[in-house]
Formats: sequence, C-alpha cells, structure tokens
Amino acid sequence: MGSNVMHEYSKDFSEYLSKRKNMSPNTVSAYSRDVTEFSAFLAEKSGAGLKEASNTDIVAYLFKLKTGGKSAATVNRKTASLRTFYNYLLDLSYITSNPTVNIKSPKITRKEPEYLTIEEVDVLLSLPDDSVKGVRDRAILEILYATGIRVSEIIKADVEDVNLRMGFVTCTGEFGKARIIPMGRPARAAMEEYIFEARPKLAKTGQNGNQALFVNYMGERITRQGLWKLLKEYAKLAGVNGKITPQTLRNSFAVHMIQNGADLKSLQELLGHEDISATQVYLSVTKNRIKDVYDRTHPRA
Repeated sequence: MGSNVMHEYSKDFSEYLSKRKNMSPNTVSAYSRDVTEFSAFLAEKSGAGLKEASNTDIVAYLFKLKTGGKSAATVNRKTASLRTFYNYLLDLSYITSNPTVNIKSPKITRKEPEYLTIEEVDVLLSLPDDSVKGVRDRAILEILYATGIRVSEIIKADVEDVNLRMGFVTCTGEFGKARIIPMGRPARAAMEEYIFEARPKLAKTGQNGNQALFVNYMGERITRQGLWKLLKEYAKLAGVNGKITPQTLRNSFAVHMIQNGADLKSLQELLGHEDISATQVYLSVTKNRIKDVYDRTHPRA
C-alpha cells in the first residue's frame, strides 16, 4: 500500500477480506492489487500516501480509469476495492473519514447471461461413465445444475455439508451467510453413489482432503482449475465447446427455474445474492423468450 500503509497492513487487509468479509482468494488478490494501483497513482500524482487521499484524489483516479478505456465493471470493482479498504482503515481509526463517501459507481449494461437449454443439460449430464472418475464427475455436474452453487462454494464444500436423507446441501456464500439448498432426486442419487462408492477410492490415497466433498486422484480437495478442466472436457464431448463454465451451469439453473415459474425472491435466496438486482438479470432471458414466442405464434405479431 502507498507510503508504508500498503506494505505494513497488506497482510492484515487480506485477512480482513478473507475472514471478516468471507471473500474468495481471487477477490482478495484483486482488491489488494486495486489498492496497490491506486497507491501508485497517488505517488505519481502528488506523492501522498493512502491515508492522506482525498475525495478529489479518488474522483481523479476513477476519471483516469474511465478515460483510459476501462469498462464500467472494472471501474465498479476498483471503486468497491477502495471503498472497502478505506472502511477498513476507518474501523482501525487510522483515518477519521472515508474519502470514497458519496462516490457513485457507473451504471453497467448487463449482458444476457449465457446458459444451456434443458436439452443441452440432459446431454451433458448423460456423458460421465461408471468409472470412479465418471461417478465423481456426474455428481459434480448434477450438484452444480441442481443447486446453482458457485464454483468457490463447491470446492470448499465438505462431506458433512450434504444431507442425503433430507436431500439438501448447506453452503456459506460470499457474504458469510449460510443457506440450505434442496437437490432433486437425480442429484441426490448421484451424490449418494459418489459419497459411498467412488469417493472412498479417491480419498484414501491422500491425507489432506479427507473432509473435502470432492477430491482428485491424489485424495486432495479439487481445485478451481481442476473443476474448469473437467467442465471443458465434457463441454467438448457434448459438442458445446467453449460454452460451459461453472457460471454457465449456475445461469442455467436460474434461467430454468424462472422459466418454470420460480419467484425472484426465492431464487435470490437459492443463489445467495445479497442484492436482488443481481437476480433480476435472469428476467431478461425470460422476457426475450416470451417475446420470441409471441412473435412466432400471434397472428398479428
């Protein structure tokens, strides 16, 4: 951090983000990097340190980002990073006021989320074979689509988070709030086969992944990279290469729920969205679908 602040408190700030804010390692890294970049801007602009930054400095920095071609989403994240950092310094009484107060984030034109059709999902879920790896992979694909949980949540999940008897998964989201998500019969059956038959054969070879729900061949907790590689493999087999990511399955879960009558508030709770505006993006898909149906079917469309 600028002056000696970033260097002196970088570790504490990272711990604050991961433990107090329950942010993922990728988000922690991004936030810390954003503050470091702002520190460099201050040093070049006036030689001031982070603690001495003013509201004018923040505005000037964000203006530079916008005129430099940064997207609204990037500017929003960097604004959030600085706001969080200065709230952190304020909590520790290192500063007396937050210079990010009254700074508004730019509006983002949200793109329609990419998702699979129900038919594409059916093809995808039919691909894993009955090998140990196939049984594990089927359970992963089923649980991703059945619950819509985030990739960060599935790799952090432990065996004890799954209740097979009642048919639900407990997970802690980005904001530290635990939520219970039901899973349907196919996902429940796939999870039962994996936990009792395939997982013991994988987990027995390792010592550090014994509590992890999903493990790799080393018996260790599956990584984000491992999960992406798995999905890429099945995407290619399904003939939808480049279209399937963990987020694609989360989007598919949300879109199909709305298309079949789920209300927005319930979907917000299932997805673990702090703000319902994040859930509303899925409504655009349904609206477009309704218009397509109208255009195709109404005699005077």
